[in-house]
Amino acid sequence: MTKNKVVTIGREFGSGGHEIGNLLATRLDIPLYDNNLVRMVADRLDIREETAQAVDETTLNSFLTGFVLSPIEYSKAMNNEEYTKPLSEQVYELQSEIIRKLAGRGPCVVVGRCADFVLKDVADCLNVFICADINDRVARIAKRYDMSEKKAADKIKKVDRERRYYYESRTGLYWGDIDSHQMLLNASRLGIEGTVDILEAVYKMK
Repeated sequence: MTKNKVVTIGREFGSGGHEIGNLLATRLDIPLYDNNLVRMVADRLDIREETAQAVDETTLNSFLTGFVLSPIEYSKAMNNEEYTKPLSEQVYELQSEIIRKLAGRGPCVVVGRCADFVLKDVADCLNVFICADINDRVARIAKRYDMSEKKAADKIKKVDRERRYYYESRTGLYWGDIDSHQMLLNASRLGIEGTVDILEAVYKMK
């Protein structure tokens, strides 16, 4: 059985990973799965999208989960047979199941969510990691969230730390390491369009 071609994109926070994934998916005329995965999980778990977003790509434990859930959601969760698992674990498992099903339907681009690891035996993957110079990342985050560069730099450190721990604890691989990905691309040096040009060309060669 032929496996579908899938591009998985790991990324540093503020590197332009979502923008790159979106543009690549548009050029290839295939679906992009990123934040819409959070909505899918929220619908399946019957929780608010904001709640699912709060534990997306994190490893929050069950104690902290209680502070993320609304009172009604917490009550539902406590009465759920599967609530022995932290919400972050439930989100990861369901999200992984959804990613595998979507990749089984056809070619696509998946941003984050350990997709390279989740799909390693399911799809014909091009696994790429996007990085960028710290000054460019700070400028992008400061503009996106309308915050000072100092706050943007702090946010980048926090999100990158969470993403690294999330990826490494789930996969046993090193986040952003060449041994964990097939390609490492610096969006600052290549530009958004240039990065997409490379990925599009490699995808069509596979």
